[in-house]
Amino acid sequence: MSSPVRVLLIGAAGRMGRSVADLAKADPKIDIIAQCDLGDPIEPAMKNCDVIIDFSQPGAIPEVCRTASNQRKSLVIGTTGHSQEQRRTIEKTAESVPIVFASNFSVGVNVLFWLTRKAAELLGQDFNPEIIETHHKMKKDAPSGTAKTLAEVSKTVQKKEIPIQSIREGEVVGEHTVIFTGPGERLELTHRAASREIFARGALRAAHWIMGKPPGLYSMQDVLGL
Repeated sequence: MSSPVRVLLIGAAGRMGRSVADLAKADPKIDIIAQCDLGDPIEPAMKNCDVIIDFSQPGAIPEVCRTASNQRKSLVIGTTGHSQEQRRTIEKTAESVPIVFASNFSVGVNVLFWLTRKAAELLGQDFNPEIIETHHKMKKDAPSGTAKTLAEVSKTVQKKEIPIQSIREGEVVGEHTVIFTGPGERLELTHRAASREIFARGALRAAHWIMGKPPGLYSMQDVLGL
């Protein structure tokens, strides 16, 4: 049996960090050897890991990327809401280390990305897409990273801006609906997350997958082979 993947978990005290840590306990192929949160020094904790999983805050990404690049550590980034400059930092870092960067690590959501692209291609310009997303009231970024990705997927095909409606209420883990409205008919594609475990499970899957990969910026669709 091969050795477990040694993981440094950044953002361990957050909602997603706790989900990743809990799920990893039952995964013999994963060993979370260190955890960091806001204010903790990252580099000392990074020395003995194979992969970094980051579910902290967008503002932490320059330090996370700098230390990952210096230490030549693979990186799985699950935070969303990055600025253009922060995204450029991620892209630059991917020139020296492999990075899985995804707005959503759910297998179902990544299939939704694929289906949205296919629907946009098949339905064509006669159909107008829009996106409605709902999350818990504590979620800071709006629209969500997932909704932005869905919009980008549609825009790439249809070459027009896609309206997004964001709702923040209660304890909703995450709901995303893509609506295509055309002459006399309407198509809806919906994904509902019942538990954060689906995102944690995907992040751990990405941590397994990225081992041994060459430097580059990968998506969760690369991980799933879509």
